[in-house]
Amino acid sequence: MATKICIVYYSMFGHIEKLAKEIQRGASSVKGVEAKLWQVPEILPQEVLEEMNAPPKSNVPVISIKHLLQADGFVFGFPTRFGMMCAQFKAFLDSTGGLWQRQKLVGKPAGLFSSSATQCGGQETTLLSAVTQLAHHGMIFVPTGYKSGNGMFEMSKVKGGSPYGAGTFASPADRVPSEAELEQAFYQGKNLAIIAKKLKQS
Repeated sequence: MATKICIVYYSMFGHIEKLAKEIQRGASSVKGVEAKLWQVPEILPQEVLEEMNAPPKSNVPVISIKHLLQADGFVFGFPTRFGMMCAQFKAFLDSTGGLWQRQKLVGKPAGLFSSSATQCGGQETTLLSAVTQLAHHGMIFVPTGYKSGNGMFEMSKVKGGSPYGAGTFASPADRVPSEAELEQAFYQGKNLAIIAKKLKQS
């Protein structure tokens, strides 16, 4: 039976979604693993999104709580807002109280990834503060470390990401994730899938 990985994210301008797709590609590269993309529900009114010049959402399906029960591992992604996860993703996690009460996610591995508008925009604090969500569910936090490639040691170019999880910069708006950022995202998906598969077989 296949190991199922859920890549759950919120993306307003597309940067997080690009990382999510690369994480999915990495997870899917592991034999016997099925990786699926999910978006969390939007909570901002349409008129606010228009004021922010947010593009229309992609056709990636919106997740519901029942989908979490079917997964063997997770990678959660969200942009930083003032050094913490965005409200849309926090609202989704707040809705998982029933799963917490029944201890349904205990022992499942999970990774985290993020984006920020600036180099000092809080990618590390966003992921570190998000670990509390995993801890309360009894999930196993799987960081990326420094094994994702030489791009982690790149000093001549601007790049997001950290040993806590993949990351990218979302400013200017037309910037796309760099090769080094995508490399870390691919590794994160692959590494999480390997660990989830081992845990499922144990």
